[in-house]
Amino acid sequence: MLRRPRRNRKSAVIRSMVAETSLSLSDLIFPLFLIEGSNKQVEVSSMPGIFRYSQDKLLAEIEACLKLGINTFAPFPAIDDAKKDKLALESHNPDGLYLQAIAAIKKEFPEVCLLTDVAMDPYSSDGHDGIVRDGEILNDETLEVLGKMALAQAQAGTDIIGPSDMMDGRVGYLRNILDTNGFSGVSIMSYTAKYASAFYGPFRDALDSAPKAGDKKTYQMDPANQREALVEGELDVEEGADFLMVKPALSYLDIIKLLNDHYDLPIAAYNVSGEYAMIKAADQKGWIDGENAMLEVLLSIKRAGAKIILSYFAKEFAITLQT
Repeated sequence: MLRRPRRNRKSAVIRSMVAETSLSLSDLIFPLFLIEGSNKQVEVSSMPGIFRYSQDKLLAEIEACLKLGINTFAPFPAIDDAKKDKLALESHNPDGLYLQAIAAIKKEFPEVCLLTDVAMDPYSSDGHDGIVRDGEILNDETLEVLGKMALAQAQAGTDIIGPSDMMDGRVGYLRNILDTNGFSGVSIMSYTAKYASAFYGPFRDALDSAPKAGDKKTYQMDPANQREALVEGELDVEEGADFLMVKPALSYLDIIKLLNDHYDLPIAAYNVSGEYAMIKAADQKGWIDGENAMLEVLLSIKRAGAKIILSYFAKEFAITLQT
């Protein structure tokens, strides 16, 4: 008998009925950029359609997104250079930009879910995710700073902390800090497999957080490695992570699947700034259909096994659903 798989493709209704993977707005987290000042909304030049917001404008943007059905946000701060130092002291200053914004968001919109970033680089005068001494990134000394950051963010009202630093042992260290200070309900979404990628450039433009010397290859993972992600995943599970994240997403779909196949925790993936910028640039040139490319990319990440996707396309996807 001749099999005819095309019969299940012959109409949009049938294709939808037999689709193996579905994408919904609840799968997405929308990253946002925060800057000092008031009444500011500045487009990121390398990320068309993405803006850096002062706190008042950020609250307005969150309100608009809530009306579209987006409920989870990941704010990232752009810190003035004058407030940066080698120990990232501003990262746990209760009167600082980031912690004040977290508290304001949760006060104004208690129903939203916030994923906040735990890493030194936005606040560090060295631009690294750890303390730098004589050109070396100090692992254990950095954990103390990360612990202060995580506790301060929990006190400000965050729902999930996202350690993105890739220091060894940080998940267990942060879990202990949170639990012993009465924040056992705060979740940890670990950047489990964060690769030393070429796709972070626009993000670093938005936050002015590029390393001032050297690179991040001694702590971020080598793009050549797959099995190493299982080592990182096993450690994060043992140390108490609630979610495992892969970053970037598109060049690491195999890693998303690998972690999803091996661990029972929900897998998140970060559809990063460079991936967003590539599609936007090609769309502006008329080389691809930007909307369909966006949908295909997001679906591919979900199909690979990600239950949660951080994406700068979240708002655009939400608008697409309403048209």
